[in-house]
Amino acid sequence: EVQLVQSGDELRTPGASVKISCETSGYTFTDYYIDWVRHDPGQGLEWMGQIDPEDGSTKYAQKFQGRVTFTADASTRTAYVHLNSLRAQDAAVYSCAVILHYWGQGTQVTVSS
Repeated sequence: EVQLVQSGDELRTPGASVKISCETSGYTFTDYYIDWVRHDPGQGLEWMGQIDPEDGSTKYAQKFQGRVTFTADASTRTAYVHLNSLRAQDAAVYSCAVILHYWGQGTQVTVSS
């Protein structure tokens, strides 16, 4: 059974950064890209980009380039998203996904001073 388990909800102040983890199981970690998406009521669902755990290559949506970093650790089967210079508009639920079919439970990021 494929499972993606994300780290807990986060509260940050504007300008801070956040790192969310996505621990996977039930499949060969290096066989599939991991996508990161976020959802908030105002912006809807946004695809942030993806990482190939096999070689660490990444692709970022233009909107997030320069502020987002994806990493993956094959030894722990865990992917990470790091978002810096947080703004109020970054408040959303962040989710990881494999083949956009298997999803993590989502991590709520709140940005507030």
